Order: sequence, then C-alpha cells, then structure tokens
Amino acid sequence: MLADGMARARIDRVPPSAELPRAWRRELLLVLVFVGGLTSLGVEFAAARLLAPFFGQSLFIWGTLIGLILIYLTVGYYVGGRVADRWPDPRLLYRITTVAALALGLIPLVARPILSFSQQGFARLSLGIVVGSLLSVIVLFAVPVTLLGIVSPFAIRLRIHDVKTAGNAAGAVYALSTLGSILGTFIPVFWLIPSFGTRPTIFILAIGLGIVSGVGLWAYGGGWWALAVPVVILGLALIQHGGIRAAAYGTRLFEAESAYNYIQVVQDGTRTDLVLNEGHAVHSIYDPTTLYTRGPWDYFLLAPLFGSGARPERIAIIGLAGGTVARQYTSIDGPIPIDGVEIDPRIVEVGRRYFQMTEPNLNVIVADGRYWLQTTNRRYDVIAVDAYRQPYIPFYLTTREFFASARDHLTPNGVLAINAGRTASDYRLVDALSGTLTAVYPSVFVVDVEAYTNSVIFATNTETSVEEFRARALANQNLALDPIVQDALATGRVRQAHPNGIVFTDDLAPVERVIDEIILGYIRSQ
Repeated sequence: MLADGMARARIDRVPPSAELPRAWRRELLLVLVFVGGLTSLGVEFAAARLLAPFFGQSLFIWGTLIGLILIYLTVGYYVGGRVADRWPDPRLLYRITTVAALALGLIPLVARPILSFSQQGFARLSLGIVVGSLLSVIVLFAVPVTLLGIVSPFAIRLRIHDVKTAGNAAGAVYALSTLGSILGTFIPVFWLIPSFGTRPTIFILAIGLGIVSGVGLWAYGGGWWALAVPVVILGLALIQHGGIRAAAYGTRLFEAESAYNYIQVVQDGTRTDLVLNEGHAVHSIYDPTTLYTRGPWDYFLLAPLFGSGARPERIAIIGLAGGTVARQYTSIDGPIPIDGVEIDPRIVEVGRRYFQMTEPNLNVIVADGRYWLQTTNRRYDVIAVDAYRQPYIPFYLTTREFFASARDHLTPNGVLAINAGRTASDYRLVDALSGTLTAVYPSVFVVDVEAYTNSVIFATNTETSVEEFRARALANQNLALDPIVQDALATGRVRQAHPNGIVFTDDLAPVERVIDEIILGYIRSQ
C-alpha cells in the first residue's frame, strides 16, 4: 500500500498539460513513438550506406555499427527514464526530438569532409587516422540515436496516470515503437535508399521526425516557430551538393546508389573505370583503343589453356560487373554463348551505358551467383568468378561446397577461374582459396598478375601440369591472345598449388578476417 501510494504521488506531480492532454495530443505522442522507432532503424541502415563508399560493408563494419547504435539506444533508454521521472513534461520530449531531427539533418553535410580525411589517412597508410576517422564518423550518429532512445521511456511515463494501467501504456508504446522499427527496416532498404540515395534518405527521416516534433511543440504552446524545424532541415537538404565522395582520379561521369552498391563511373584519359563502394579497386575497364587491361580480366582468358587447349564453346561469368571479361572473350573467340551473372541490376544498366556491354552473345542474368549456379542445368568450359564487394569476396563463394557445385557444372575439360586479392608478399587469401580448391579439383594453378596486386587461380576438372599448360600456350595460334600468353610465360609466374591444410566450408569461411589481417599486416609493414 505504501509503495502504491508513493507511485501515485509521483504520478500526481505531472504538469496539468501532460496529465490531462486532449485525445489528439495523446495520439500525437504515439505518432512520435512510431516515427522515433522508424527513424532509429532507418538511421542504422543509412549509416552503413554512408560509410560503405569509404570503409566497405564488411561483417566488422556492420558489427561495429550495430553495436554502437545499441549502446546509444541503451544510454538513451536509461537517460530517458530518469529525465522523464524528474521532468515529466511533454514539451521537453518534443524539444529533445527536435534536437535529434536537427542533428540528423546535419549528418549528410558534415560527414563527407571527415570521410574524405579518412581516405587521405588510408592513402598514407596511417592506421591511427583510419580508425580515428571511422570512429569520428560513427560518433556523428551518437547524438540523434541517443536522443531517439529517450522517446520510449519518456512516452511511457507521460501515458501512465494510474499504476493499474501502466502495463497497457507500456505495451502500446513498445508495440508502436517496434512497428516503426520494422518499417524503418523495410522502407529505407527497399524504397528510399535505392530510389533517392543515402543522404536524401537521412534528410527524409529527419524531416519526418521534425514535422512530428514541431507539431508537438506547437500543440503545447510552442508557437508557430516550432513548425519551422522541418523547413530548416529541408533547407539543409537543398544546400547539399556533390557526390558522396569525390572521384579519387579522373573525371566522374556517373554516380548512383543501388540496393547493393555505391557506384561511380570514372573516366581517365581514354579509359573508363567502374568503381564501387569504398573505391579502392576497379571492377571493370573499358578502353576503346585497346583490348587489354594488364589486369586480372586479361588473365581469365588463359583458362582454356589449363584445360584441353581448345577455345571454349560456352562460358559463365559470376560477377559480370561492366562486362570486361565478356567483351574480351567475345573479341578473341567470337560470339560464343556467355552467361553473365550480376547481382546488381543497376550495375548492368551502367555496363550497357558506359562500358559497351552490348554483345549479342552475352546473356545477362541478374541473380546471386551461387544461387543461380545451383539452379541451372547448363555446363560450361569456363566458369569465371570475379565477385567482389571490395575488399571482400562473399564468403559463400570461397567454400568447398561452392567449388564442388561449380565443378558439377563444368565440362570434362572445363576450368574454374577465380580472382584473388593479395599484396606483394602476403598470399594468405590466395593460399586459402587454392588450398580449398585442391580439396575439390585434381589440379590447381596460380598465376600472379604483374601490374595488379591480384592472382588468378585456375582449377581444372582433369589432372594436368604446368608443363602441359606451357605446351598448350606455346602452341596457341590466336594472335589476339598471344600478348597475354607471352606475358604469363615470360615472367614465370605460373605455378601449381598443393594442399596446405586450409579448407573453407559453408560452416567456417573466415575470409573477412583473412583479408583484414592482410590489410593490417600491409599497414604495419610500411
């Protein structure tokens, strides 16, 4: 009885405006809870997309973001409960969400300079600057997300006027907050970000939160000025300019965001490059003045020489991108059927528009590469795998199970070729992939790319040797292929791989950890 009386006494101290609000004021409070939940989850996805062009979208980036946002929300929940008990005034809550909306609206404007600074730090290989800048960007979200965490406990406190209905009040708030979070997951991912981009999505979320907050302030006597909050945020959106990140070189011809990637097309002289996400690698090249790139794309053309030596009759490319490999195979071998698999339909559009990916023999398939391979019944002379989300290969394209599925779709003399990143001295990823391949294929070979820090790994469906490859290469009569063959033979970079005790599986394929160790090892060595 004493505890019940104390609880009622605390509730009785609620200001009259909050104690007996009009019905629509009570409903507006629930709207705020809903919008707050939607915004908090939407911000999480927008944060990941904002960081992707600079730091990628690895498991570790996602883990850091989710962990920090949960910390921010935890702090907000705790502070919100204490503040609401001490000052249970709805005007204070709407002021808090107004500040959250303004802080959110500032993020797209201030993030780019910090991200650009972090890019310079990465270029100078300063680990301290990279980590510090990454944390600085994530801290940008601390203020709005922490303030959004205050909403639910504060709203519960304002809705409780009798301890007998406290459960009902809390249940309604949590249900609406969770419903908002659910929509905050789907709306940005499936509509806002692919349709408008990351920064407009952040502005839209901020404006929505600002409108509800402004109406709430006005409803409690805040004056018409309170409705200016979303107008201010809209003004911030209108003064933004430029892309998410500047092109590191050349002239940017195109910039867009898709459901999967941040896409840039950069022209440097006669060459056009496809640059994705954080921009540390080129994913496709088109140069009308030459067929050759001196990169890993050229080396995929060597694949038939590891098989029977005959030029292929059907090819599959997983990770089509802008179609560089498809264009080269078509130029050298004629209009052979090529199935090109690309998960991102926006990249397909870019390939056709900027990279002359218009070969009539190219069948473009928009799908996940592994799923498509497991559901097709075709067999190929060459399966080329070049599916990167820099600097990472999707783990499920590096496992024994995937390589076994690829082998089932090769002809008896077929060859699987996969592009692997490395440094000048660190071959851990190459070793992991080649070791896994030796658990599935009779013969595995590695060819280092001279002008790039890449190696192309070839796995054959029949047993063969480096000497047999050399014999087929020397017997090559295709003049268009000859420069690539001579480059591979002259430098002696072709070697056979052997089992090394490393076998990635669907259950355990720590490819991201391996690549992160390569990057950190390279930085420490400088």
